[in-house]
Amino acid sequence: MSQEKENRQHENAQSVQEGQQPHKRRVRYKGRYPKKFEEKYKELQPEKYQDTIQHVMQKGNTPAGMHISIMVKEIIDFLEIKPGQIGFDATLGYGGHTKAMLQCLQGQGHMYATDVDHEEAAKTKKRLEDLGFGEDILTIKLQNFCTIDEIAKEVGGFDFLLADLGVSSMQIDNPKRGFSFKADGPLDLRLNQEAGISAAERLEHITRDELAGMLYENSDEPYCEGLAKAITDEIRKGNHMDTTTKLRQVIEKTLDFLPEKEKKETIKKTCQRTFQALRIDVNREFEVLYEFMEKLPGALKPGGRAAILTFHSGEDKLVKKALKAGYKEGIYSDYSKDVIRPSAQECAQNGRARSTKMRWAIKSE
Repeated sequence: MSQEKENRQHENAQSVQEGQQPHKRRVRYKGRYPKKFEEKYKELQPEKYQDTIQHVMQKGNTPAGMHISIMVKEIIDFLEIKPGQIGFDATLGYGGHTKAMLQCLQGQGHMYATDVDHEEAAKTKKRLEDLGFGEDILTIKLQNFCTIDEIAKEVGGFDFLLADLGVSSMQIDNPKRGFSFKADGPLDLRLNQEAGISAAERLEHITRDELAGMLYENSDEPYCEGLAKAITDEIRKGNHMDTTTKLRQVIEKTLDFLPEKEKKETIKKTCQRTFQALRIDVNREFEVLYEFMEKLPGALKPGGRAAILTFHSGEDKLVKKALKAGYKEGIYSDYSKDVIRPSAQECAQNGRARSTKMRWAIKSE
């Protein structure tokens, strides 16, 4: 034992005898850029550690506990927000898009936002209040955005609207939420952990054919049949698929037959698709989006503008089909025939922007 450690133990023992609390050393920050979510306290306090935040962002990564809003300029340019208007943000998230839209209102008008994630919505509400955007100009409702018709009826419709259908980085990064296969955590995947069943519970009672269909329909997974068999076989043996690591390991074992040169990348993409398919299923994302797109025209005022960000082909197809049908019926005076994508510069700065597609529509006068 070193002399320093021996002296420290003696001092602590003496403090206890004197009725004092022994001195506790602060938990060491493990390396300049630790990998564990809980240890990234510098990133979790962006206002205090700007140097760390900038370093992480310069590498094209998203700092822990943060979310970098995508295509803000393109959205604001299209929406043409004017002071005094009424707007709607379908997915509040970290509040980056909401903040940009609120700034355009210049203190006049009102914004409404929905989010089913109670935990993150509370943090975002405080963050925006601290920036001067209180309840006088922003109303946050803890409900699904497919209830847009109820809110529109209450406020008389919207002049502008944004639906960012992506999952926030705060949710992806936090192992306790189970959205990522990269860190061990409960296989949950619910956007609202207070409602519905987790992905682990969903897998407990799913049939092999139903799981294969889910993997194919929700994420175009080419190995859906093999994965569905492997996962359901494991569960039948009594091996509960209740953590992200257990599911990842089954995927790795199932794809072990692949050639070494392509195995690592294929497993990574298959994990991404499998987790995506489960997330879409437990949150009923397609059903919610379909309902939202049906109600969208009735929620917009004449001349109202709507921008929608999608992150995978299933969402984009659904949005494209709905907007095209609305245009043919005369509901929309114009809509995006082609998708708008983030710039190469934005994709380099934020890797999570690469899969983004933006579509828009303008309600007929």
